[in-house]
Amino acid sequence: MSCLVTTFLTTVGPVSRSVAATASGAQPVKGHVAVRHTGSHVAGKAATVAKPQAVAASATPEVIHVGVDRTARDGGGGMMRLETAPHTVQSIGKQFIDMKSPTSTALDLIKTLPSVSVSTPDTSGMQGGSIISRSLTDADMGLLVDGAPAASASYMAEDVDSEDLESVNVTPGSSAIDIPTTSAAAGVMDERTHTPGHKFGGLMDFSYGTNNLSREFIRLESGDIGKTGIRSYFSFSNTHARSWMGSGINSRKHIDFGVQKDWQNGSFAKFFISWNYEDFTIDNYSNAAEFYKYKHTGQGYGRSADSSSNDYWGNNIDHWNQIFLTAPVHIVLPAKFKFDITPYFNFGQGWDGEPDGTAKAGQYTYATGTAVPAGTNLTSYFLEDYAMQVGVTTKLGYDIDRHNHAYIGYWYQNEDYLTHFPVSAQMANGRNPSPNNIDFQLSSATTGLRSFSGNDAGFEVHSIFIGDSAKYLHDKLTVDAGFKYVMTNYWYKSFASTGAVSGRYGENNTTPLPHLSIGYTFNDHNQIYVNAEGDFRQPSPSAIANSGAAGGLPKNQYSIKEELGYRYHDKYIIVDLSLFNYNITNRLLSTYIGGGQSGVVNAGNQTARGVDAMISTRPFHGFSPYASVEYLNARMDSNIRAEDIYGNASYFATKGHEAPQAPHVMANFGLTYQKYGFFGNATLHYTGPQSVTLAGDERIPGYVTDTLSLGYHFKPFLYAKSPTFRLNFTNLTGAIVRTGVRGIGTSNGSVRLMNGNMSAAGSGASFYVEPRFSMTGTISTSF
Repeated sequence: MSCLVTTFLTTVGPVSRSVAATASGAQPVKGHVAVRHTGSHVAGKAATVAKPQAVAASATPEVIHVGVDRTARDGGGGMMRLETAPHTVQSIGKQFIDMKSPTSTALDLIKTLPSVSVSTPDTSGMQGGSIISRSLTDADMGLLVDGAPAASASYMAEDVDSEDLESVNVTPGSSAIDIPTTSAAAGVMDERTHTPGHKFGGLMDFSYGTNNLSREFIRLESGDIGKTGIRSYFSFSNTHARSWMGSGINSRKHIDFGVQKDWQNGSFAKFFISWNYEDFTIDNYSNAAEFYKYKHTGQGYGRSADSSSNDYWGNNIDHWNQIFLTAPVHIVLPAKFKFDITPYFNFGQGWDGEPDGTAKAGQYTYATGTAVPAGTNLTSYFLEDYAMQVGVTTKLGYDIDRHNHAYIGYWYQNEDYLTHFPVSAQMANGRNPSPNNIDFQLSSATTGLRSFSGNDAGFEVHSIFIGDSAKYLHDKLTVDAGFKYVMTNYWYKSFASTGAVSGRYGENNTTPLPHLSIGYTFNDHNQIYVNAEGDFRQPSPSAIANSGAAGGLPKNQYSIKEELGYRYHDKYIIVDLSLFNYNITNRLLSTYIGGGQSGVVNAGNQTARGVDAMISTRPFHGFSPYASVEYLNARMDSNIRAEDIYGNASYFATKGHEAPQAPHVMANFGLTYQKYGFFGNATLHYTGPQSVTLAGDERIPGYVTDTLSLGYHFKPFLYAKSPTFRLNFTNLTGAIVRTGVRGIGTSNGSVRLMNGNMSAAGSGASFYVEPRFSMTGTISTSF
């Protein structure tokens, strides 16, 4: 046998090749594997006459290098990715994330995807923002971190730092039946966190920019710990910035910690926990009049710098602590079984303070019994005693045969929000005190009791799901079918000023959610797919609490959705096209109530149809262009209930009219350059005109936003393995535009109702305004 092997190697010669990671989604193998045997590297005629023994004696080792290129699936510099799932997937890769400012949140990163329009209130990455997607909002989306439910879009910056993000994946038209979400009508956005490295090291960066922004970040990697196969990382960041509009100071401290253990049979366990502490100024979201005054005269609408003012920025503070934890485990069992379990925990505590005018003579007393002087500045609070979310998903899978993988699972979740609304006196320095500070707590001068009204709202979810994933025709045909059944128990309790329970409400409901996806790959370049499913949104406990339970809880929103898609790719371009249709029942809409909080109302039925298109190229001489566009036609199918000026019940004539927050056209353009150490990325986003009230009597015009990133990777120096400098710019033109609404309005003015009478005058919508031009410079390196 040895002689035969030696003779074969002598004839064939050595082989050395690089095996690249494929786009199949399989886990890549990192590092390199050396395989040694005898061989020959003698050229020409001598190779054919050499004796086997001589060849063996002079043999050189063959080395097979197994490498990983995490950008292999990227197009457009990471602004698009090659996908194969039988439903719409729009993703942002690490290549793009690394070019953006470290202050970027997931919302900043997805702004160039065709199905979303994103509004952000600041440039420091501390206050989140909002999403519009196919006439729906982020409240209609499942927002996940490593497959576990995360905070709402307004607070997504609390969950993970951008340096610890590997990718952001958006499935605008679908949601897997095994994910733990109660809001998937608009699909899912899933952030994937950093995988700990196998070697000891880390990453650090420092950023400084407009609005006195300063940010420091460091991540330490343990590498493989002994022979346990366990590896981990710990990161910390500190951010400080001024408000861009008006006065105010914002600060944030954040910790991420991750651990991972892999086994050779494919099993793995991952643990991620983050802690976030922040104090930021609650913005004043402008109405139309405030916006136009700022646009035409430069007079801002932000918080005051006068500490004697009731609207002093220090009297408008969001103070919050947040802990997020998820621990997915995948176990490969004997006899073709697989088991997955993902427990998660999300806990927040803090308060929002806002001006509450001034005290009247004889209205309040301090805890000591001393009367509060008339004219004393007051602060009212949204005091979140706790906001807790705990749950677990489990799934047991079985390979029936080489074509079918069946699974069955169970999901449990409990959410509970305990909230109070106390009033305190503003401190002498103008700031609002902690609502728990007894020296500033106020009691009624009449009853002697502290005003401590509030509510407790939440729900408990039990869900079972079953499904099958099948592959036929040499895996060219894929069929995913499943069914999910969700059972929910709501509760709502309100507390009077005395703290006694003044009202109680409860409700149980069930929701069936069928799913079917079929994909067919014609060849190495072309794929088509169809996807149909039922998705829903149930109002969050915080929205229930803010809206109250008068007349019963809002009904669940239910959507029936269909998609038809086509994908093409080759070594030059990637193309993705999808057509969609939504039929929505009991549409839920968010309304802004102030103090950073939102409520929710039912707004009839709705239909939305449209098309998304994306195209990008592989790098060509360092350049990678990208473009995407969406056309949307969303219509309201119901007349919305309203009251006339006499208190009579009637309706807005909204049936057949354009749905609010549903621009007909959104488009994006991007260009990335990476070569010789230089890198750059420029993006341009357009959102068309849109309605922002239920009555349709207020609109905002279309607008354009832009960003620019420039940088250079220096050669390694001493312990600095990847010294890099980059500059990030936003709103280069300094455009003053409204990019979305904090909450839609019922109407902007009086509107004629279907009974012929006029409605009461509305207050219109509250707007996000694009922050002014900003620049952030960052130096970073791994070590």
